[in-house]
Amino acid sequence: MKAFRLLLSITAFAIISVSSFSQENISIDKVIAIVGNERILLSDVEQELLRIKMQGSSSQNLDRCQILEQLLMQKLLLTQAKIDSLEVNEGSVEMEVERRLNYFINQIGSEKALENYFNKPIFEIKDDLREIIREQQLTQQMQQKIIEKVKITPADVKSFYKHIPKDSLPEIPQQYVLQQIVIYPPDAEKAKLEAKEKLLEIRNRILNGESFTTLAALYSEDRASAIKGGELGFRSREELVKAFADAAFNLQKGQVSQVVETEYGYHIIQLIEKRNNQVNVRHILLKPQFTTDMLSRAVQKIDSIATLIRTDSLTFDEAALKFSQDKKTYLNKGVMINPYTNTLFFEKEHLQPSDYYAIKDLKVGEFSEPFESRDEHANVVFKIIRIKQIIPKHKANLKDDYAIIQQLTKSNKENETLQDWLTKKVKTIYIKIDSDFHGCKFHTKGWIK
Repeated sequence: MKAFRLLLSITAFAIISVSSFSQENISIDKVIAIVGNERILLSDVEQELLRIKMQGSSSQNLDRCQILEQLLMQKLLLTQAKIDSLEVNEGSVEMEVERRLNYFINQIGSEKALENYFNKPIFEIKDDLREIIREQQLTQQMQQKIIEKVKITPADVKSFYKHIPKDSLPEIPQQYVLQQIVIYPPDAEKAKLEAKEKLLEIRNRILNGESFTTLAALYSEDRASAIKGGELGFRSREELVKAFADAAFNLQKGQVSQVVETEYGYHIIQLIEKRNNQVNVRHILLKPQFTTDMLSRAVQKIDSIATLIRTDSLTFDEAALKFSQDKKTYLNKGVMINPYTNTLFFEKEHLQPSDYYAIKDLKVGEFSEPFESRDEHANVVFKIIRIKQIIPKHKANLKDDYAIIQQLTKSNKENETLQDWLTKKVKTIYIKIDSDFHGCKFHTKGWIK
């Protein structure tokens, strides 16, 4: 199982295509394998080692034979995806191109430095990325098609746990079960009105001829898109919150929307292009701004609630139900749900830094001093958090970590299903591997024919 755990992650390969290698890095290249109509070059293997180093990872435990086998698996899945006429979402491809390109630019320092590193202009690097990501997404679709019918039962979970070597079980970090009481600053309606009025003023400036992209860069509080003039890239309706999507899909090219309210704040939206079931828009986001007086009154309110709990006038459970303004938790006595795992258990990394800092020295049953934090939409809130339970660091077990063991069981069964498919498919597809690699000890039999 361990040797083939990489099967389900092979689509993460090939960040930039082989032609993106500079002549300094590779002086001689050749085809070292063919799978169906797909070629693998020597530089494909070398570039993966370079990618690992570029991301700060160690390549010592991953030799060229292992990398080649992963590329062989990728090309085999890609070949089958084309046979099955699978298609990718081009909007999704473009979004991933931008994400990875921004990652590389941040890593290397500038767009110019990236062009120098790969010895080609940025548009060619983009073209290389686009083709590789398109292939990756096809490969991923094919992989999901193979394993989509995999199901597991409680009996499967128990059997897997019984037979897996205990040193193969994951180490679970210390976890917390937490309760919270959340207070938003008062006079929210006044702050909302001011945000809407400011956004209407910006909209009028755009309608009078000023540049949407310039004003987005100056004023939008969505900084990730503001640096691109507010542009979001192609998104489907499902990728946008409902109110935003409804407005965006009703716009004509170049039209600017009225003010749109979502849980993130207030937006104006301009349609750049509509393609099939996707839109590319730019937007400007403003959030309500609170005065010092508003914030002070929120602090006073959360302080008074904490005092009531300390003096036993109310239990934390009662205070959460009576005072907390967080709609997701107050009816459950303030018990928090981890959005990453959809469970009650939080690891340190799952908490906002401000939340973890407030509770890190507390014992079970104790609650924090009032502090400023952010909700899931980055709005200002004030909180007190109580530690309901601490689960010490431990090896995963069925009693405490059933969901984790269940996922391990499912992943193992998916790996087995994929391996069975791979073993059979290797026998039916044309595969040729250069003699320089005939000495490789591949995990799957049959690559070398």
